[in-house]
Amino acid sequence: MNSFNYTMLCDFYELTMGNGYFVSGMKDKISYFDLFFRKIPDNGGFAIACGLEQIIDYISELHFYEEDIEFLRSKKIFDENFLEFLKDFHFTGDIWAVPEGTVIFPNEPIITVRAPAIEVQLVETYLLLCINHQTLIATKANRIVRAAQGRAVSEFGSRRAHGGDAAIFGARAAGIGGCSGTACTITDQKFGFNATGTMAHSWVQMFDSEYEAFKTYCECYSDSAVLLVDTYNVIKSGIPNAIKAFNEVLKPLGKRPLGVRIDSGDITYLSKKARKMLDEAGYSDCKIIASNSLDEYIIRDMIFQGAKVDSFGVGERLITAKSEPVFGGVYKLVAAENDDGTIIPKIKISENVIKITNPHFKKVYRLYDKENHKAIADLLTLHDEVIDSSKELVIFDPQYTWKKKTLTDFEVRDLLVPIFKDGRCVYKKPTFAEIADYCQKEINTLWDEITRFENPHTYYVDLSQKLWNVKNELLSKNGQ
Repeated sequence: MNSFNYTMLCDFYELTMGNGYFVSGMKDKISYFDLFFRKIPDNGGFAIACGLEQIIDYISELHFYEEDIEFLRSKKIFDENFLEFLKDFHFTGDIWAVPEGTVIFPNEPIITVRAPAIEVQLVETYLLLCINHQTLIATKANRIVRAAQGRAVSEFGSRRAHGGDAAIFGARAAGIGGCSGTACTITDQKFGFNATGTMAHSWVQMFDSEYEAFKTYCECYSDSAVLLVDTYNVIKSGIPNAIKAFNEVLKPLGKRPLGVRIDSGDITYLSKKARKMLDEAGYSDCKIIASNSLDEYIIRDMIFQGAKVDSFGVGERLITAKSEPVFGGVYKLVAAENDDGTIIPKIKISENVIKITNPHFKKVYRLYDKENHKAIADLLTLHDEVIDSSKELVIFDPQYTWKKKTLTDFEVRDLLVPIFKDGRCVYKKPTFAEIADYCQKEINTLWDEITRFENPHTYYVDLSQKLWNVKNELLSKNGQ
Protein backbone atom coordinates (compact mmCIF):
# COMPACT_ATOMS: atom_id res chain seq x y z
CA MET A 1 0.00 0.00 0.00
CA ASN A 2 3.01 2.28 0.48
CA SER A 3 6.77 2.16 0.16
CA PHE A 4 7.66 2.70 3.80
CA ASN A 5 9.79 0.18 5.65
CA TYR A 6 8.26 0.27 9.11
CA THR A 7 11.51 -0.98 10.63
CA MET A 8 12.60 2.64 10.23
CA LEU A 9 9.44 3.86 11.94
CA CYS A 10 11.21 4.26 15.25
CA ASP A 11 12.34 7.10 17.45
CA PHE A 12 15.91 8.01 16.56
CA TYR A 13 17.04 7.39 20.13
CA GLU A 14 16.22 3.71 19.70
CA LEU A 15 18.93 3.56 17.06
CA THR A 16 21.42 5.64 19.05
CA MET A 17 20.84 3.40 22.08
CA GLY A 18 21.12 0.32 19.88
CA ASN A 19 24.44 1.56 18.57
CA GLY A 20 25.51 2.23 22.15
CA TYR A 21 24.58 -1.27 23.24
CA PHE A 22 26.54 -2.66 20.30
CA VAL A 23 29.78 -0.78 20.87
CA SER A 24 29.67 -1.31 24.65
CA GLY A 25 29.25 -5.08 24.30
CA MET A 26 25.63 -5.16 25.51
CA LYS A 27 23.88 -6.03 22.26
CA ASP A 28 23.09 -9.57 23.39
CA LYS A 29 21.94 -8.64 26.91
CA ILE A 30 18.48 -10.16 27.36
CA SER A 31 16.00 -7.55 28.54
CA TYR A 32 12.31 -7.49 29.41
CA PHE A 33 9.97 -4.62 28.57
CA ASP A 34 6.29 -4.22 29.49
CA LEU A 35 3.84 -2.22 27.43
CA PHE A 36 1.04 -0.91 29.67
CA PHE A 37 -1.06 2.20 30.28
CA ARG A 38 -1.78 4.33 33.32
CA LYS A 39 -5.20 5.95 32.80
CA ILE A 40 -8.43 4.89 31.10
CA PRO A 41 -9.67 7.43 28.52
CA ASP A 42 -12.78 9.48 29.33
CA ASN A 43 -12.51 8.40 32.98
CA GLY A 44 -14.01 5.08 31.93
CA GLY A 45 -13.99 1.81 33.81
CA PHE A 46 -12.01 -0.29 31.31
CA ALA A 47 -10.22 -0.29 27.96
CA ILE A 48 -10.16 -2.81 25.10
CA ALA A 49 -6.84 -4.18 23.84
CA CYS A 50 -6.44 -3.82 20.09
CA GLY A 51 -3.65 -3.69 17.50
CA LEU A 52 -1.87 -7.00 18.06
CA GLU A 53 -2.40 -8.29 14.52
CA GLN A 54 -0.50 -5.35 13.03
CA ILE A 55 2.30 -5.86 15.57
CA ILE A 56 2.62 -9.51 14.52
CA ASP A 57 2.92 -8.45 10.88
CA TYR A 58 5.50 -5.82 11.80
CA ILE A 59 7.68 -8.13 13.91
CA SER A 60 7.57 -10.79 11.22
CA GLU A 61 8.89 -8.35 8.60
CA LEU A 62 11.57 -6.54 10.64
CA HIS A 63 14.59 -5.86 8.42
CA PHE A 64 16.72 -3.02 7.12
CA TYR A 65 17.12 -2.29 3.42
CA GLU A 66 20.46 -1.15 2.02
CA GLU A 67 19.04 2.35 1.53
CA ASP A 68 18.07 2.43 5.22
CA ILE A 69 21.61 1.59 6.25
CA GLU A 70 23.01 4.18 3.83
CA PHE A 71 20.74 6.79 5.35
CA LEU A 72 21.96 5.91 8.85
CA ARG A 73 25.55 6.01 7.61
CA SER A 74 24.92 9.55 6.34
CA LYS A 75 24.14 10.68 9.90
CA LYS A 76 27.83 10.07 10.69
CA ILE A 77 27.26 8.96 14.29
CA PHE A 78 26.87 5.19 13.97
CA ASP A 79 29.66 2.65 14.29
CA GLU A 80 30.35 0.91 10.97
CA ASN A 81 30.23 -2.51 12.62
CA PHE A 82 26.79 -1.67 13.97
CA LEU A 83 25.62 -0.77 10.47
CA GLU A 84 26.99 -4.08 9.18
CA PHE A 85 25.11 -5.84 11.98
CA LEU A 86 21.86 -4.23 10.81
CA LYS A 87 22.16 -5.84 7.37
CA ASP A 88 21.07 -9.21 8.79
CA PHE A 89 18.89 -7.83 11.55
CA HIS A 90 15.71 -9.67 12.48
CA PHE A 91 13.74 -10.29 15.65
CA THR A 92 14.92 -13.33 17.64
CA GLY A 93 13.12 -12.84 20.95
CA ASP A 94 9.90 -13.77 22.73
CA ILE A 95 6.64 -11.84 23.01
CA TRP A 96 3.59 -12.42 25.18
CA ALA A 97 0.39 -10.40 24.85
CA VAL A 98 -3.24 -10.31 25.85
CA PRO A 99 -5.45 -11.30 22.88
CA GLU A 100 -7.14 -8.49 20.98
CA GLY A 101 -10.57 -7.69 22.36
CA THR A 102 -9.52 -8.39 25.97
CA VAL A 103 -10.72 -5.86 28.52
CA ILE A 104 -7.67 -4.31 30.16
CA PHE A 105 -6.88 -2.05 33.09
CA PRO A 106 -4.11 0.36 34.10
CA ASN A 107 -0.63 -0.74 35.17
CA GLU A 108 -0.82 -4.32 33.94
CA PRO A 109 1.20 -5.62 30.98
CA ILE A 110 -0.64 -5.68 27.66
CA ILE A 111 2.52 -6.91 25.95
CA THR A 112 5.78 -8.25 27.38
CA VAL A 113 8.84 -8.43 25.15
CA ARG A 114 11.93 -10.51 26.01
CA ALA A 115 14.80 -10.07 23.57
CA PRO A 116 18.41 -8.91 23.17
CA ALA A 117 18.80 -5.25 24.11
CA ILE A 118 18.95 -3.84 20.57
CA GLU A 119 15.87 -5.74 19.43
CA VAL A 120 13.73 -5.05 22.45
CA GLN A 121 14.56 -1.35 22.21
CA LEU A 122 14.03 -0.95 18.47
CA VAL A 123 10.41 -2.16 18.43
CA GLU A 124 9.21 0.33 21.05
CA THR A 125 7.72 3.00 18.78
CA TYR A 126 5.74 0.73 16.49
CA LEU A 127 4.35 -1.37 19.34
CA LEU A 128 3.20 1.74 21.14
CA LEU A 129 1.63 3.41 18.12
CA CYS A 130 -0.33 0.24 17.24
CA ILE A 131 -1.61 -0.37 20.74
CA ASN A 132 -2.18 3.28 21.62
CA HIS A 133 -4.18 4.06 18.49
CA GLN A 134 -6.32 0.97 18.07
CA THR A 135 -6.94 0.43 21.78
CA LEU A 136 -8.09 4.05 22.04
CA ILE A 137 -10.53 3.71 19.13
CA ALA A 138 -11.86 0.30 20.21
CA THR A 139 -12.48 1.67 23.70
CA LYS A 140 -14.23 4.79 22.39
CA ALA A 141 -16.31 2.77 19.94
CA ASN A 142 -17.51 0.50 22.69
CA ARG A 143 -18.62 3.46 24.80
CA ILE A 144 -20.66 4.72 21.86
CA VAL A 145 -22.11 1.28 21.14
CA ARG A 146 -23.15 0.86 24.78
CA ALA A 147 -24.79 4.29 24.72
CA ALA A 148 -26.87 3.20 21.72
CA GLN A 149 -28.54 0.50 23.85
CA GLY A 150 -28.75 -2.20 21.20
CA ARG A 151 -29.19 0.09 18.19
CA ALA A 152 -26.62 -0.44 15.44
CA VAL A 153 -23.67 1.94 15.22
CA SER A 154 -21.64 2.38 12.02
CA GLU A 155 -18.20 3.99 11.86
CA PHE A 156 -18.27 6.95 9.44
CA GLY A 157 -14.95 8.65 10.15
CA SER A 158 -12.44 7.92 7.38
CA ARG A 159 -12.39 11.46 5.99
CA ARG A 160 -11.64 12.89 9.45
CA ALA A 161 -9.03 10.32 10.46
CA HIS A 162 -5.39 11.30 10.93
CA GLY A 163 -4.11 9.65 7.76
CA GLY A 164 -4.67 6.45 5.80
CA ASP A 165 -3.55 3.93 8.41
CA ALA A 166 -5.62 5.71 11.05
CA ALA A 167 -8.71 5.39 8.86
CA ILE A 168 -8.14 1.72 7.97
CA PHE A 169 -7.05 0.42 11.35
CA GLY A 170 -9.32 2.82 13.22
CA ALA A 171 -12.30 1.31 11.42
CA ARG A 172 -11.00 -2.16 12.28
CA ALA A 173 -10.70 -1.19 15.94
CA ALA A 174 -14.20 0.29 15.90
CA GLY A 175 -15.56 -3.03 14.67
CA ILE A 176 -13.75 -4.92 17.40
CA GLY A 177 -15.20 -2.43 19.88
CA GLY A 178 -18.73 -3.30 18.74
CA CYS A 179 -19.64 -1.20 15.69
CA SER A 180 -21.75 -3.07 13.15
CA GLY A 181 -20.36 -1.50 9.99
CA THR A 182 -17.98 1.04 8.49
CA ALA A 183 -17.85 3.51 5.64
CA CYS A 184 -14.23 2.50 4.97
CA THR A 185 -14.23 0.22 1.94
CA ILE A 186 -10.65 -1.01 2.25
CA THR A 187 -11.24 -2.14 5.85
CA ASP A 188 -13.99 -4.41 4.57
CA GLN A 189 -11.70 -5.65 1.77
CA LYS A 190 -8.79 -6.38 4.12
CA PHE A 191 -10.58 -7.57 7.27
CA GLY A 192 -14.17 -8.42 6.36
CA PHE A 193 -15.76 -5.62 8.39
CA ASN A 194 -19.03 -4.81 6.61
CA ALA A 195 -18.75 -1.62 4.51
CA THR A 196 -22.00 0.23 3.90
CA GLY A 197 -23.04 3.55 2.43
CA THR A 198 -25.73 5.25 0.40
CA MET A 199 -25.53 8.87 -0.72
CA ALA A 200 -24.17 12.28 0.21
CA HIS A 201 -25.90 15.63 -0.07
CA SER A 202 -24.11 16.15 -3.39
CA TRP A 203 -26.20 13.34 -4.92
CA VAL A 204 -29.38 15.22 -4.08
CA GLN A 205 -27.96 18.54 -5.25
CA MET A 206 -26.83 17.02 -8.56
CA PHE A 207 -30.45 16.62 -9.72
CA ASP A 208 -32.98 19.29 -10.68
CA SER A 209 -35.17 18.29 -7.74
CA GLU A 210 -34.94 16.33 -4.52
CA TYR A 211 -37.65 14.00 -5.76
CA GLU A 212 -35.69 13.20 -8.96
CA ALA A 213 -32.65 12.38 -6.85
CA PHE A 214 -34.65 10.04 -4.61
CA LYS A 215 -36.51 8.47 -7.54
CA THR A 216 -33.26 7.73 -9.41
CA TYR A 217 -31.61 6.28 -6.33
CA CYS A 218 -34.55 3.98 -5.65
CA GLU A 219 -34.38 2.82 -9.27
CA CYS A 220 -30.66 2.08 -8.93
CA TYR A 221 -30.89 0.38 -5.53
CA SER A 222 -34.39 -0.95 -5.22
CA ASP A 223 -33.34 -3.63 -2.71
CA SER A 224 -31.37 -1.35 -0.42
CA ALA A 225 -32.71 2.18 -0.67
CA VAL A 226 -31.68 4.56 2.12
CA LEU A 227 -32.37 8.22 1.34
CA LEU A 228 -30.66 11.27 2.86
CA VAL A 229 -33.58 13.55 3.68
CA ASP A 230 -32.04 16.71 5.19
CA THR A 231 -30.46 18.44 2.16
CA TYR A 232 -33.22 21.06 2.10
CA ASN A 233 -35.91 20.51 4.74
CA VAL A 234 -36.56 17.19 6.47
CA ILE A 235 -40.23 17.66 7.27
CA LYS A 236 -41.42 19.89 4.42
CA SER A 237 -39.63 18.16 1.54
CA GLY A 238 -37.24 15.36 2.54
CA ILE A 239 -39.70 12.90 4.06
CA PRO A 240 -42.57 13.75 1.65
CA ASN A 241 -40.31 13.25 -1.37
CA ALA A 242 -38.94 10.04 0.09
CA ILE A 243 -42.44 8.67 0.61
CA LYS A 244 -43.35 9.67 -2.94
CA ALA A 245 -40.32 7.84 -4.34
CA PHE A 246 -41.13 4.78 -2.23
CA ASN A 247 -44.71 4.79 -3.50
CA GLU A 248 -43.91 5.37 -7.16
CA VAL A 249 -40.74 3.31 -7.57
CA LEU A 250 -40.50 0.64 -4.88
CA LYS A 251 -44.11 -0.25 -4.18
CA PRO A 252 -44.92 -1.26 -7.80
CA LEU A 253 -41.88 -3.58 -7.64
CA GLY A 254 -43.06 -5.13 -4.41
CA LYS A 255 -39.99 -3.70 -2.63
CA ARG A 256 -39.64 -1.94 0.71
CA PRO A 257 -37.24 0.90 1.60
CA LEU A 258 -34.49 0.23 4.11
CA GLY A 259 -34.42 3.67 5.64
CA VAL A 260 -33.90 7.39 5.69
CA ARG A 261 -30.94 9.27 7.14
CA ILE A 262 -30.97 12.60 8.97
CA ASP A 263 -27.63 14.37 9.14
CA SER A 264 -28.40 17.80 10.58
CA GLY A 265 -30.75 19.81 12.75
CA ASP A 266 -32.46 18.74 15.95
CA ILE A 267 -32.39 15.04 15.13
CA THR A 268 -34.43 14.02 18.17
CA TYR A 269 -37.31 16.31 17.16
CA LEU A 270 -36.98 15.54 13.44
CA SER A 271 -36.88 11.78 14.00
CA LYS A 272 -40.16 11.89 15.94
CA LYS A 273 -41.86 13.85 13.16
CA ALA A 274 -40.35 11.64 10.47
CA ARG A 275 -41.41 8.47 12.26
CA LYS A 276 -45.01 9.66 12.43
CA MET A 277 -45.06 10.59 8.74
CA LEU A 278 -43.49 7.31 7.63
CA ASP A 279 -45.85 5.25 9.79
CA GLU A 280 -48.90 7.07 8.44
CA ALA A 281 -47.68 6.42 4.90
CA GLY A 282 -47.43 2.69 5.58
CA TYR A 283 -43.65 2.52 6.08
CA SER A 284 -43.39 1.60 9.72
CA ASP A 285 -40.56 -0.76 8.77
CA CYS A 286 -38.49 2.05 7.26
CA LYS A 287 -35.55 2.68 9.60
CA ILE A 288 -34.38 6.12 10.68
CA ILE A 289 -30.60 6.59 10.77
CA ALA A 290 -28.93 9.52 12.53
CA SER A 291 -25.50 10.98 11.86
CA ASN A 292 -23.70 14.34 12.36
CA SER A 293 -21.02 14.79 15.07
CA LEU A 294 -22.44 12.21 17.46
CA ASP A 295 -20.79 10.72 20.55
CA GLU A 296 -21.88 8.56 23.47
CA TYR A 297 -23.33 11.46 25.46
CA ILE A 298 -25.36 12.89 22.60
CA ILE A 299 -26.66 9.44 21.68
CA ARG A 300 -27.55 8.70 25.31
CA ASP A 301 -29.45 11.99 25.60
CA MET A 302 -31.25 11.46 22.29
CA ILE A 303 -32.52 8.08 23.44
CA PHE A 304 -33.50 9.49 26.84
CA GLN A 305 -35.47 12.22 25.07
CA GLY A 306 -37.35 9.68 23.00
CA ALA A 307 -35.65 10.01 19.62
CA LYS A 308 -37.09 7.62 17.06
CA VAL A 309 -33.71 6.55 15.74
CA ASP A 310 -32.95 2.95 14.79
CA SER A 311 -29.21 3.26 14.14
CA PHE A 312 -26.37 5.76 14.25
CA GLY A 313 -23.49 6.74 12.01
CA VAL A 314 -20.62 8.16 14.04
CA GLY A 315 -17.63 9.83 12.43
CA GLU A 316 -15.06 12.29 13.73
CA ARG A 317 -15.72 11.88 17.44
CA LEU A 318 -15.16 8.15 17.15
CA ILE A 319 -12.28 7.86 14.67
CA THR A 320 -10.27 10.56 16.47
CA ALA A 321 -11.54 9.77 19.99
CA LYS A 322 -12.09 13.53 20.10
CA SER A 323 -12.95 13.80 23.80
CA GLU A 324 -9.58 12.28 24.82
CA PRO A 325 -7.41 11.56 21.78
CA VAL A 326 -4.34 10.13 23.53
CA PHE A 327 -4.30 6.67 25.06
CA GLY A 328 -1.02 7.05 26.91
CA GLY A 329 0.47 3.58 26.72
CA VAL A 330 4.14 3.34 27.75
CA TYR A 331 6.96 0.83 27.23
CA LYS A 332 9.26 0.32 30.20
CA LEU A 333 12.22 -1.88 31.12
CA VAL A 334 11.18 -4.24 33.95
CA ALA A 335 14.00 -6.80 34.06
CA ALA A 336 17.29 -7.94 32.53
CA GLU A 337 19.22 -11.22 32.59
CA ASN A 338 22.72 -11.81 33.86
CA ASP A 339 25.08 -13.99 31.86
CA ASP A 340 23.95 -17.01 33.86
CA GLY A 341 20.29 -16.39 33.00
CA THR A 342 19.34 -14.95 36.39
CA ILE A 343 16.53 -12.42 35.99
CA ILE A 344 17.28 -9.10 37.69
CA PRO A 345 14.21 -6.90 38.31
CA LYS A 346 14.35 -3.25 37.23
CA ILE A 347 12.17 -0.38 38.42
CA LYS A 348 11.55 3.19 37.31
CA ILE A 349 11.04 5.51 40.28
CA SER A 350 9.41 8.93 40.18
CA GLU A 351 8.13 11.51 42.63
CA ASN A 352 4.92 11.14 40.65
CA VAL A 353 3.69 7.89 42.20
CA ILE A 354 1.65 6.89 39.17
CA LYS A 355 4.88 6.67 37.14
CA ILE A 356 6.54 4.13 39.43
CA THR A 357 6.64 0.87 37.50
CA ASN A 358 5.89 -2.69 38.57
CA PRO A 359 9.22 -4.51 38.18
CA HIS A 360 10.20 -8.01 37.04
CA PHE A 361 9.08 -10.55 34.46
CA LYS A 362 5.42 -11.06 35.31
CA LYS A 363 2.22 -12.92 34.68
CA VAL A 364 -1.25 -11.38 34.67
CA TYR A 365 -3.98 -13.54 36.14
CA ARG A 366 -7.67 -12.65 35.92
CA LEU A 367 -9.79 -13.98 38.75
CA TYR A 368 -13.46 -14.77 38.15
CA ASP A 369 -16.38 -15.54 40.41
CA LYS A 370 -17.00 -19.25 39.80
CA GLU A 371 -20.77 -18.90 40.12
CA ASN A 372 -21.51 -16.02 37.74
CA HIS A 373 -18.18 -15.85 35.82
CA LYS A 374 -17.83 -12.13 36.50
CA ALA A 375 -14.30 -10.73 36.78
CA ILE A 376 -13.30 -10.00 40.39
CA ALA A 377 -9.75 -8.66 40.04
CA ASP A 378 -6.50 -9.01 38.15
CA LEU A 379 -3.40 -10.21 39.95
CA LEU A 380 0.14 -9.47 38.80
CA THR A 381 2.62 -12.12 39.92
CA LEU A 382 6.20 -13.12 39.30
CA HIS A 383 6.59 -15.15 36.10
CA ASP A 384 6.99 -18.46 37.93
CA GLU A 385 4.04 -18.10 40.32
CA VAL A 386 1.03 -20.36 39.80
CA ILE A 387 -2.40 -19.60 41.26
CA ASP A 388 -4.18 -22.68 42.61
CA SER A 389 -7.93 -21.99 42.45
CA SER A 390 -8.62 -24.97 44.72
CA LYS A 391 -7.01 -23.09 47.61
CA GLU A 392 -7.98 -19.93 49.44
CA LEU A 393 -6.36 -16.80 47.98
CA VAL A 394 -5.88 -13.49 49.76
CA ILE A 395 -5.50 -10.42 47.54
CA PHE A 396 -4.77 -6.90 48.73
CA ASP A 397 -4.56 -3.34 47.46
CA PRO A 398 -0.88 -2.65 46.61
CA GLN A 399 -1.07 0.90 47.99
CA TYR A 400 -3.52 0.50 50.85
CA THR A 401 -2.40 -2.94 51.95
CA TRP A 402 -4.92 -3.16 54.78
CA LYS A 403 -7.64 -3.50 52.11
CA LYS A 404 -7.83 -7.27 51.67
CA LYS A 405 -10.19 -9.80 50.13
CA THR A 406 -10.21 -13.56 50.60
CA LEU A 407 -11.27 -15.59 47.56
CA THR A 408 -12.48 -19.16 47.97
CA ASP A 409 -14.72 -20.02 45.02
CA PHE A 410 -13.00 -18.59 41.98
CA GLU A 411 -11.59 -19.37 38.55
CA VAL A 412 -8.23 -18.27 37.16
CA ARG A 413 -7.11 -17.28 33.67
CA ASP A 414 -3.60 -16.36 32.54
CA LEU A 415 -4.13 -13.33 30.27
CA LEU A 416 -0.72 -13.17 28.58
CA VAL A 417 -0.39 -15.73 25.79
CA PRO A 418 2.75 -16.57 23.75
CA ILE A 419 2.94 -14.68 20.45
CA PHE A 420 6.59 -15.11 19.38
CA LYS A 421 9.10 -17.71 20.57
CA ASP A 422 12.74 -17.35 19.51
CA GLY A 423 11.66 -14.93 16.80
CA ARG A 424 9.04 -17.27 15.33
CA CYS A 425 5.32 -16.50 15.51
CA VAL A 426 3.58 -19.25 17.52
CA TYR A 427 0.18 -17.57 17.67
CA LYS A 428 -2.70 -18.30 15.33
CA LYS A 429 -4.28 -14.97 14.49
CA PRO A 430 -8.06 -15.05 14.92
CA THR A 431 -10.32 -13.56 12.27
CA PHE A 432 -11.79 -10.10 12.64
CA ALA A 433 -15.22 -11.60 13.37
CA GLU A 434 -13.76 -13.90 16.03
CA ILE A 435 -12.04 -10.97 17.77
CA ALA A 436 -15.22 -8.87 17.75
CA ASP A 437 -17.23 -11.76 19.18
CA TYR A 438 -14.60 -12.43 21.84
CA CYS A 439 -14.60 -8.75 22.81
CA GLN A 440 -18.33 -8.77 23.48
CA LYS A 441 -17.96 -11.88 25.64
CA GLU A 442 -15.16 -10.15 27.54
CA ILE A 443 -17.34 -7.12 28.30
CA ASN A 444 -20.09 -9.42 29.52
CA THR A 445 -17.74 -10.58 32.30
CA LEU A 446 -17.70 -7.07 33.79
CA TRP A 447 -20.02 -5.87 36.51
CA ASP A 448 -22.41 -3.04 35.58
CA GLU A 449 -20.61 -0.82 38.09
CA ILE A 450 -17.50 -0.97 35.89
CA THR A 451 -19.24 -0.31 32.57
CA ARG A 452 -21.18 2.81 33.61
CA PHE A 453 -20.05 6.15 32.16
CA GLU A 454 -20.17 8.27 35.30
CA ASN A 455 -17.92 7.38 38.25
CA PRO A 456 -17.34 3.75 37.31
CA HIS A 457 -16.10 1.38 39.97
CA THR A 458 -12.30 1.06 39.98
CA TYR A 459 -11.39 -2.49 39.02
CA TYR A 460 -8.76 -4.06 41.25
CA VAL A 461 -5.31 -4.70 39.80
CA ASP A 462 -3.34 -6.20 42.68
CA LEU A 463 0.18 -7.53 43.19
CA SER A 464 1.02 -10.91 44.62
CA GLN A 465 2.83 -10.87 47.94
CA LYS A 466 6.08 -11.93 46.24
CA LEU A 467 5.87 -9.20 43.59
CA TRP A 468 4.90 -6.60 46.19
CA ASN A 469 7.96 -7.58 48.22
CA VAL A 470 10.27 -7.23 45.20
CA LYS A 471 8.86 -3.81 44.37
CA ASN A 472 9.17 -2.49 47.88
CA GLU A 473 12.70 -3.86 48.29
CA LEU A 474 13.72 -1.95 45.17
CA LEU A 475 12.01 1.20 46.43
CA SER A 476 13.78 0.90 49.79
CA LYS A 477 17.10 0.18 48.14
CA ASN A 478 16.83 3.37 46.12
CA GLY A 479 15.93 5.50 49.12
CA GLN A 480 12.20 5.82 48.55
